Amino acid sequence: MGLIVIEDGKRADIGSTSQAYADGHLGVVQTQSSRTSSLDVDLLTVNPYLGSDGLLPFVDVCRKHGKGIFVLTKTSNPSAGEFQDRLVEITDEEEKELRRVGIEVRDKTQLYNLVALQVNRHAQQQIGKRGYSQIGAVVGATYPHEARTLRKIMPNSIFLVPGYGAQGGTAKDLINCFNDDGYGAVVNSSRGIIYAFKNRADPRKFAEVAREATIAFIKDINAALENAGKLPARR
Repeated sequence: MGLIVIEDGKRADIGSTSQAYADGHLGVVQTQSSRTSSLDVDLLTVNPYLGSDGLLPFVDVCRKHGKGIFVLTKTSNPSAGEFQDRLVEITDEEEKELRRVGIEVRDKTQLYNLVALQVNRHAQQQIGKRGYSQIGAVVGATYPHEARTLRKIMPNSIFLVPGYGAQGGTAKDLINCFNDDGYGAVVNSSRGIIYAFKNRADPRKFAEVAREATIAFIKDINAALENAGKLPARR
């Protein structure tokens, strides 16, 4: 139907299995008679916490087949900080990278910042004509302060932003996920749209109500962007 399809698969494993996932979700697979695409989605969410050998196969397949990934960096769930917010030791070079973008650290930083540095390194390898890379990040709307820092670290990555609506994130909370030009973020609202019909007596109007909820969310987000001076000009 000509739509961009994002698969929220959160895939990752050891190197060889990650390669199989990358081929199956984004690339091509070998059948008995040929090599062909399988799921063939446009973008996939990927878990980076197995390390570089779990992430690199997805990065390589993206470059080879013109696809994209969103790397879990600061997720929207309440317990995300149990691991993602932990302070971890960093190298001198990592400290310099963070200071270079205006983040003052000494010896340690939150784990999500370390993930963001790796995402940015991959993102810088291939940037499109609009200034964005095919290597993006998942950054929750429920953590606007952290989003401000992460946007500094990953200026060329598109953010997939869950947490708006049912999880408690507001339109104002989204602002830091966008760059100053008003671009760079894809906002996700699942339950707020899928279950909007529950506010109506007639569930048969599911599609109509879902459309109304979507339009209302777009207006809400655009109003917040405009108030922040980030509403992009129409093209």
